[in-house]
Amino acid sequence: MELTKINSDIVNQIKTIIEQARRNVAAAVNYELLRSYWQIGKLIADSAQTNIFNGMSERNFMLALSRVLTNELGKGFSRPNLINMKNFYKSYPDGQTLSDRLSWSHYCELLGVSDTDERSFYEKECLAARWSVRELRRQVDSALFQRLLLSDGTLSKQKVLEFARKGQVIEKPEDIIKDPYVLEFLGLPDGKPNKESELEKRLVERIEDFLLELGRGFMFVGTQQRVTIGNTHYYVDMVFYNKILKAYVLIDLKIGKFRLENAGQMNGYINYYKTEVNEPDDNPPIGIILCADKDEVVAEYALGGLENQIFASKYTYYIPGKDQLVRQIEAVLEQDRREAEEN
Repeated sequence: MELTKINSDIVNQIKTIIEQARRNVAAAVNYELLRSYWQIGKLIADSAQTNIFNGMSERNFMLALSRVLTNELGKGFSRPNLINMKNFYKSYPDGQTLSDRLSWSHYCELLGVSDTDERSFYEKECLAARWSVRELRRQVDSALFQRLLLSDGTLSKQKVLEFARKGQVIEKPEDIIKDPYVLEFLGLPDGKPNKESELEKRLVERIEDFLLELGRGFMFVGTQQRVTIGNTHYYVDMVFYNKILKAYVLIDLKIGKFRLENAGQMNGYINYYKTEVNEPDDNPPIGIILCADKDEVVAEYALGGLENQIFASKYTYYIPGKDQLVRQIEAVLEQDRREAEEN
């Protein structure tokens, strides 16, 4: 029989079955590897508790164990990796909570996050957004947990716990906003763009990294999207669609400070999209004015009382000082605790 006469539907169905089987096998192998490392970690942790190091320090014991295992089993049993296995067990004492969708490399990155709530958040986000190890590392390094907690000014211990239990829940426009946005992937600290068009061009060149920074659910629509109002053409710098919120997200780039007039311009863009572009099942568009700096009072007066959802956020070319963000969170939580005790 000629190949052209074979029903393509049958071929596609067989391919789907095989591809799914391969994914299932890979997931099963990965899970068994995680379980074996967890069990090794438990053995090492129990050894420390029962003091069977035969008079050796734990460091020397781990070095000796690493040499023996490497000689007998091959690579993968360096002392740092054995330490990771021990910490893996101690951080996840219930082995049933391990996910076959995360690799050992993912878990090694997560073990580098000492705070339990923060680690839980990154684990949830990693599963939800299917981050690669590189993407996970970048989000931890750029202090995503702290930036999201501080973005809307309503930090509380309850919010921290919610983030730890559920990750980032996206239900309303405010949930997708960060402040600041970190654009370190552009590599521009010493050569900042002096035009919005240059910044836009560089973001498009690194669109995958920018989508990662924007967060879950974003799809790129295009740049310089025309808006015609009163026979005059205007252009939105960047347009995205968020499939979780079912809404267009319009981004206006500013290389300077946020100004009052920026809000009016974005308001016009959103009204246009709401009337001319939105489909019946789309939610109202969201506007983000991404600026190099902003005065909180100016932003408050410019954006307060608007019917449309418009946000002003800063961007930075540097990964923010995580220690400073942690101190900010601790200070707010401490104030929250004192107020609760007084009431």
